[in-house]
Amino acid sequence: METKNSRVPAGPAREGDLRKESISAFLERRGLPEHATPVKLLGVNYAHVPTSDGGDLYVTWHGIHLFDHLRVENWYERKWFEANRFRLAGTSTVYRLATKPVNGRSIDLVVKYCRVGEDVPLDTMSANRFSNVAFNSPYEEFALVMEMRRRGGRPRVLTHRPLAIYVPAKRLELWQTGRKEYHMAGKKAKFRDVELDIFRQYVLIYQWVKGISADEAFLEIAGEERRRILENLTESVRRDLEKHGYMVVDHKPAHIIVRPRKNGTVLRKRGSDFAYALVDFELLTRTADHQRHLDLSRRATYLRHQRARFSTPARSETFPEHLKPVTILDVDYVFGHAESTHGRLWVVGHDPELFDYFIPERWRHTPGKKLSETSETHYTLSKDNINLVWKLSRVGEQPDSDLPGGGGWDILGHGFNTPFEEFSIALDMARKGIHTVYPRAIYMSGLESSRSSLYVVDLQRFESHQRIVMEDGQPIFLPDHNYLTIWGYWNGVAEMPEERDEDHLQPIDLGRACERGLITHSLVNRLLERMVAQLWAVGYRDLALKPSHFLLSLRHDKTLILDPDGLPTLRICNFELVQTGVR
Repeated sequence: METKNSRVPAGPAREGDLRKESISAFLERRGLPEHATPVKLLGVNYAHVPTSDGGDLYVTWHGIHLFDHLRVENWYERKWFEANRFRLAGTSTVYRLATKPVNGRSIDLVVKYCRVGEDVPLDTMSANRFSNVAFNSPYEEFALVMEMRRRGGRPRVLTHRPLAIYVPAKRLELWQTGRKEYHMAGKKAKFRDVELDIFRQYVLIYQWVKGISADEAFLEIAGEERRRILENLTESVRRDLEKHGYMVVDHKPAHIIVRPRKNGTVLRKRGSDFAYALVDFELLTRTADHQRHLDLSRRATYLRHQRARFSTPARSETFPEHLKPVTILDVDYVFGHAESTHGRLWVVGHDPELFDYFIPERWRHTPGKKLSETSETHYTLSKDNINLVWKLSRVGEQPDSDLPGGGGWDILGHGFNTPFEEFSIALDMARKGIHTVYPRAIYMSGLESSRSSLYVVDLQRFESHQRIVMEDGQPIFLPDHNYLTIWGYWNGVAEMPEERDEDHLQPIDLGRACERGLITHSLVNRLLERMVAQLWAVGYRDLALKPSHFLLSLRHDKTLILDPDGLPTLRICNFELVQTGVR
């Protein structure tokens, strides 16, 4: 059905092209509509285009040069779709489909309905070996395929190109989708940064790869020899995948595309193995070793960028379009929107590469534990295996002023610091030689909170911060939104080589260290007196001084890190009621 093209479109886009121009300019130059917007889902860049039928089309960089062919009216229009589709063999709903001619040229697509949320029909052996297997979501599948295609080394694994994901506007009844709510809930919990609608279909569009399945290619060979050839080829492909760190649970010859030659033989590589390309990735996954390597690699990359977060000057022209450098209370941040929650995020430093590590879906609902009985302070291990502590800001609430030793009026008059004040204080203390935990990011929830009507009684911070505004003119601090501060969980690695064990040190607060017999009551008092003097010397006072506001660093052998004077090193971890300018 292909005809000679009267206008050859530009070749496939490369994401490296984006370094030379803004994403918007890039999309415009590639001929996408004005309402096309760039989005990044599970690490894959797409151009999101609302479709003429009210649906959504997510076009990969492989598909941008074919955008006119991928317009839904050029392949999904009902009469055309039904007349020109050819169903391919298998248990899923997948078609080969020629698009309508565009500028005299038609292209062949593979159109596949995603089975995310449905039961996986595996044989008994596979079901026993892979009891937790589930169909990939559309964005998960494309992310894995794109990642695998980028992998270097030999043998190279060839696949058909992922072009686009189409999400029709029509919502179906649950019985029509065949999905199970608990399957979808599992996917949503695992990938909170992408939206999955249990009632909408997801259509994956790949470019057709020339050839036929291995099943078809060897039909004329006698039974036992054919079985041997297919088994050897399937095993060879399995080994190739494993070398790159991947596996397919339902690996079968029908997923292997080979190229017949005119003389009746099948094309081979330079060696004796058959040349092939892979299709069907709804059960593609990483091997355990590769997943572990990726986790360690991403964490190592994070630590490298974190140590250099202030080393490169912040310049707007070097930032991606959705991020910008801002300075608030003398602290530099990378600012952007948390698209999945419609929130806002400020990441400390000058490095936009750190932003994605702190979007809420990377840490907000990962396993952890509550660290405080009096405040919403939680430890968590993020999806990138990074130890973090997040705290719900209590600014605007009335602090507990009934403390031993008085000072209640000072506390009430001062009130809780804002997250931006806390970060400014922590970084200034660090510059002046006071050990602190590391401030990482500030997150503002997207949804309005009822907290202001229930707890916010002290408006002084909201009034004082009105002069600090965001890009839309709104004050940076609003009483009807929740603000969370994100801190490094002190364990000694933020300034260490990334290959060192992340659990090098264990943090323990002064009070618990005393309870466990690691230090004495008299030493606790001595350390607090010394810290009060050090803070006063640099212009600070903790109005609600408590042993729980200070951390010790404990080695695996239960010995403490000591200062040059022989006393345990203290690190401040609470800045809510720290007063400035006290000298």
